Amino acid sequence: MVRIILNGCNGAMGKMLANIIEQDEQAQVVAGIDITQAVDTPFPVFESIKACDVEADALIDFTVSKITDMVLDQCAQKGLALVLATTGLSDEQLAHVQEAGKTIPIVQSYNMSLGINTLAKIVELITPVLADAGFDIEIVERHHRRKLDAPSGTAIMLGNAANKSLNGEYHFVFDRSERREKRDPKEIGFSAVRGGTIVGVHDVIYAGEDEVIELNHQAFSRGVFAKGAVQAAKFLQGKEPGVYTMRDVIG
Repeated sequence: MVRIILNGCNGAMGKMLANIIEQDEQAQVVAGIDITQAVDTPFPVFESIKACDVEADALIDFTVSKITDMVLDQCAQKGLALVLATTGLSDEQLAHVQEAGKTIPIVQSYNMSLGINTLAKIVELITPVLADAGFDIEIVERHHRRKLDAPSGTAIMLGNAANKSLNGEYHFVFDRSERREKRDPKEIGFSAVRGGTIVGVHDVIYAGEDEVIELNHQAFSRGVFAKGAVQAAKFLQGKEPGVYTMRDVIG
């Protein structure tokens, strides 16, 4: 049985996680962290990780990047394995993740879904072939109006997968509004759409001479991310300190 603390337990994703874990015989929510208190939670809720005195195996965090450093420090101090799904992390915070990984096991991913991580594998496989044939690479992502960061962490993850397969020879372009020049053949372009209640849509577009290949992933519910996070928490049981990815979780 994996004992889990939910950071942001009273938010939309926190409630989704609680519902999914309730149906899982191998996992249990033993505590929640949230500045907003609720009266109907079946587990104790604390205002901060520091204040939480409940024994647990792992913490799942889908909150905001401004508290990620605190989450990393507190988990390392308490010896809690961490599933970190927060997006919009800075380079300094990613370095902090690596440092905390020397003390505790961490699964850090911008997207916890099985489908997206399988898509990333496919991107790594086909990008060198298409790039060598002169195909341009564009990534378009769509999310709900409340999402704070753009482009999404998942879009960056897919871009990194493509660039990794190209030996890091390409560069990212996020804005062409002030440029009046032809597209650089070695750029990976990003576009972000925000509106409505879109859970998450990602397209990897390979545009060549007289033909286009599009890879598409659509998430219809936050449940796909929650289920992946719970699988990641189970994966971390008994693992040595280190920084793992969802690719490690799915094998």
